[in-house]
Amino acid sequence: MGYDKVNLREVTDSAAEHGLGELQEARFPREAVGTETTGFALIRVKPGRRQPFAHRHGQAEEVHVVLSGSGTMKVDDERLAVGALDVVRVDPGSTRAFEAGDEGLEYLVFSPRHSGDAEMVEGFWD
Repeated sequence: MGYDKVNLREVTDSAAEHGLGELQEARFPREAVGTETTGFALIRVKPGRRQPFAHRHGQAEEVHVVLSGSGTMKVDDERLAVGALDVVRVDPGSTRAFEAGDEGLEYLVFSPRHSGDAEMVEGFWD
C-alpha cells in the first residue's frame, strides 16, 4: 500500500498515560502512520495551563503550527504571543514550551526524526 491514514484524535494520549492529563493532551502518531524520517505530534494545552516541562533537540529543527486558541510560547528567554495559524520555527538547541490562554491552545509540531535527540528541561518557566 502506498499510504497510511489515521485520525489524530484516535491516537493514544501520551500525556494522560503519564499522569499529565490535567495539563495537556499529547498524541504522537508516528508509529500509527508509519513515518520513518518525520516526527510530528498533536498537542492540546488545557485552558490556563502550562506544559509541565520544556524540551530541546540536538539536531532537529521543529515547526509549530497553532491550530486554535492562543497563549504564550517561550523559546529560551523570549516569550511570544501565539494564536490560530501562527507558525513558529525553532532551531535545534533552543528550549521551548507553551502556556495556554483562557480558551486553551492546540498545535501541530513537525520535525525530522532523530532517535534520542530530545532533552527534557525541568523548571523552564521559573
